[in-house]
Amino acid sequence: MTDTKGLSSGKGLTRRRLIETGAAGATLIAAPGLLMAQPAPVKLGILQPVTGNLAQDGEYGRLGAEAAINEINAAGGIKSLGGAKLEMVFGDARSTPEGGTQEVERMHAEGVAAIIGGFASPICLAASQAASRYDLAYIVDVGVSDAIVSRGLKNTFRFGPGFGMVTKAAIDNLVKLNDAAGKPAKTVVLVHEDGLFGTGLAKLMNERLSALGFQILETIAHPTPARDMSNVALRIRALNPDLVIPSSYYAEFVLLARTMQQQRIRPKGIYAVLNGAASNFRFVKEFPDAAANVMDCNHWADPRKPKAAALRRQVEAAGRFWLYNTPLNYSCVQLVADAIERAASRERPKIIEAIAASTFAGHIMPYGPTKFENGQNTGAAPVNTQVQGGDIKVIFPTEFADSKPVFPVTG
Repeated sequence: MTDTKGLSSGKGLTRRRLIETGAAGATLIAAPGLLMAQPAPVKLGILQPVTGNLAQDGEYGRLGAEAAINEINAAGGIKSLGGAKLEMVFGDARSTPEGGTQEVERMHAEGVAAIIGGFASPICLAASQAASRYDLAYIVDVGVSDAIVSRGLKNTFRFGPGFGMVTKAAIDNLVKLNDAAGKPAKTVVLVHEDGLFGTGLAKLMNERLSALGFQILETIAHPTPARDMSNVALRIRALNPDLVIPSSYYAEFVLLARTMQQQRIRPKGIYAVLNGAASNFRFVKEFPDAAANVMDCNHWADPRKPKAAALRRQVEAAGRFWLYNTPLNYSCVQLVADAIERAASRERPKIIEAIAASTFAGHIMPYGPTKFENGQNTGAAPVNTQVQGGDIKVIFPTEFADSKPVFPVTG
């Protein structure tokens, strides 16, 4: 007779325990990945204004960030951290600097590795300042005020061009445009939103255009938000300039353009700079007559890059418009992921160091390799677009323009 005491005792192995142990072992052999715990995700703060008057821009910025995070995770995550996935910690800046700052505090408490976004210059200024207190990298997606990168903050990086770079390109291309057409434009009215972005841009444009011989008839400021632009349109009619150069957010420029169209105010050209609507397919589709032939110097994806075309197809297949906020934020997330990959660390100071040393070229913008100097990507550059035939065409730079400018506009 077999002694079974040992098999049934607490210290020994019962038949049931032996079977269970064998089954568990077989499962682990069949799925060896279970032996290793998944690494904790790397949290990225995505800050956008998705309520308030900037909600459209914020929503399209979030769309681009989500697309990049999903793509990176599907490709295996951050490989130098064992395949750690990126996890979005989203914050609504509520279209105010105070809202942005409050979200930065929350993101810091939740342990994000870096923050991307902000959109508007006042939000980016306040939010990046708050992030600097925690050695937390802040990557500006759009905010164009050059004050953002002139404070000496080591944590703050702007991937796109600021209004100094954009103004230079806009004026250089305007001169080329005007010279090629026989210099029909001599007088200008500047229209701008009265905040940090618009006021700074108008000051630069005024100085540089005057030095080139353009006569600035008037500089007209308007609030954001604005409910009516009739007075601005009437003033433009009275001044009768050759060019109107507006720098406004989406809703205000749509109001102005529609009012000018309804009142048959027809300058030789509307040459926008960093305008919220002039390079916006929503404006083009909803108000084609008001949008026709409007030019803009602004952010835009590089149409030569297959990834840009693929993302555009993905966005439009979902019933969304193709706005520059989407490719910019997609590229910013890719930039940060590349920095974390190279840093092989979740530590905030090491991530800042890796971003500062970046030569990232895997973006979908019309830029060269990334190179940060005092927080500004010197490889960034704007493009000039024009609404032609219900589409947005690139007219400058000539090396990848897909249409020639229509200027002066007649009829």
